[in-house]
Amino acid sequence: MSGGVGLLRAPRLGSRHRSEQRRTRMGFTLLELAMVLGILGVVASAIGLTLLRQQRFYRGTEELVGAREGVRDAIEILSTDIRGMSTADTARLLADSAVEMFASVGSSVVCQIAGSEIGLPAGTSPRGNTLTALVTQPDTGDLALFLRDSADGGSLWERHRIAAFSARSKATTCPPSTGFAADDDGATGTAFVVVLSTTLTDHVHRGAPVRLIRRGRYSLYRSSDGSWYLGYRRCNALGPSVCGAIQPLSGPYRAYRSDTRSTGLLFEFFDGSGVRLTPGSSSLTLARVDITARSESRQRLAIEGRSWIPADSATVSIAVRNRGR
Repeated sequence: MSGGVGLLRAPRLGSRHRSEQRRTRMGFTLLELAMVLGILGVVASAIGLTLLRQQRFYRGTEELVGAREGVRDAIEILSTDIRGMSTADTARLLADSAVEMFASVGSSVVCQIAGSEIGLPAGTSPRGNTLTALVTQPDTGDLALFLRDSADGGSLWERHRIAAFSARSKATTCPPSTGFAADDDGATGTAFVVVLSTTLTDHVHRGAPVRLIRRGRYSLYRSSDGSWYLGYRRCNALGPSVCGAIQPLSGPYRAYRSDTRSTGLLFEFFDGSGVRLTPGSSSLTLARVDITARSESRQRLAIEGRSWIPADSATVSIAVRNRGR
């Protein structure tokens, strides 16, 4: 019996030993763990470096796009107003980084005249033609210019200061009998009434074109954040120039410098013969304005070990369309 018991115990001990050996083989040695962690560190560093480079690339692209948009915005804003201004209405040619002018804020035709109240038709005529177009609603700080049917009195355009501007019913402001409204909507819808500070002369009649203009100043200025922007000031319509607080329109741009080859915003004025006009010259001879805008990012980037500021520039020549009144 004792021999039999010994024979039975032997397999149990061997089985346990083999199980312990298998458990021992399933683990990792300290050297193996260190190698794995080292490989993971190298992979993580490579991934992190790639992500950092991509982030710098996208950031640089974003800043460059922003600089180009700043140049485009300045040229678009200034081109529209300079192209449509009348040189006779332009207030002053200021320094090489500023210009003051009357820009169009709307156009229309005279529908009817009742003293100092002038009726303007709605946006479109019964035939679908545009009669009144407003960029923004005029107010007491603007001027209304009316085309005269005779130049005997001097100027081709008659200028009056606006005292009030409002929308009013077509039935009383621009009825169908004037020819500027359809018969089926004469009692509905709205037209416009502009109240003048002075009455029109006999040289202005129904159907005369009307220009609504606003005096403002564009300039390069330094903001409180230390960056330079294209700003706009609204000025009084008549008399000595008095302008309100400046409002930023686009930017940032390079700082103002007396060196015209590097300044952030440059205005150059020329007459019809291409002769350069100096700031302060009479605007009556103005025929062309050249604008150069140079923008740059507010942040300095480091790409491939080199410091870089995203920047862009552009120059455009704008012919003044309304060279007389």
